[in-house]
Amino acid sequence: MRFAVAQWAPEYGTPAELDETTGRVEVGVEVPPGEWRGLVPDVEPVDDVLFIDGVRRVDANLWIEQPQGRPVLGLAATYAAGAVRSNGTAEIVATRVERGLFTSAAATDIVTTCGVYSVKATSGQTPEELWLGIQQRMGELEGAVAADQEGATLVIADGPLSHHRHAEGEVGQLVGYVKREHVEYLPSELWDVKYGLGVGRRTPLFVTTTSWSRYSWYVRLATGSGPAEGLVRCEISGDMDIATAVRIADQVTATLPRFASAPHKDPRAPENLYPIAGLERELRRRLGDRELVYRALRRAAAEAA
Repeated sequence: MRFAVAQWAPEYGTPAELDETTGRVEVGVEVPPGEWRGLVPDVEPVDDVLFIDGVRRVDANLWIEQPQGRPVLGLAATYAAGAVRSNGTAEIVATRVERGLFTSAAATDIVTTCGVYSVKATSGQTPEELWLGIQQRMGELEGAVAADQEGATLVIADGPLSHHRHAEGEVGQLVGYVKREHVEYLPSELWDVKYGLGVGRRTPLFVTTTSWSRYSWYVRLATGSGPAEGLVRCEISGDMDIATAVRIADQVTATLPRFASAPHKDPRAPENLYPIAGLERELRRRLGDRELVYRALRRAAAEAA
């Protein structure tokens, strides 16, 4: 297979976040809209928590030559997933790293001195569609990592639940943890409740439905420089009764503030939880040196030519 490594840096032209549309929102599942208020969980914090996260990096943008027609875009990417368990102490209990060639073109694996980029077929060839392919494979790897862990009371996956659905059913009830979002789920008459939450309080549950349904709620982790600081959204599958969803929401709300980061230790404080931040650092280290990997891809391209 003949291919060329593009000159421009791979981090340009790829989306940083991929938000789902809000879809339909039902805010009266736990408390009627006119009675919304900040809720204090009447449960103790959970002692045994498993945190799941993944990282990915585009190592190079590739133009893959075809027998006829113009070259087709591909992304050579490295992605990793891991887990941290907190039950008195925080310990990284699993890490896995994979490399892939994401493209809709007819392609073969790329063998480099830094590893093999196995072909991962995608349904489209735009940068967004290729990025979605990376996200899907990383989610699958997170699911595989999570499946090896047992017994945690809470399982927190960094990011929207839609990015982690491969892990559902593998580790019990999975909680999606969304640090930042670019859409507003609640109607304006409920914003005072959301942005006026005190530390350790949550909004009532609401249900969002797109191609599938989940319960969501907002939690105030810590105080910050404005009403949006320290505010995160959590979500769980809608395939449960409201009493079970309320119990899980209360457990999460009582537990997460203890893991909120401080500004002098993390530039994404307080939303970037300490266990997740530590896991991300270790996973990024395991991706390998970016420049070394890039040179290895260019050598492989030269040899193929």
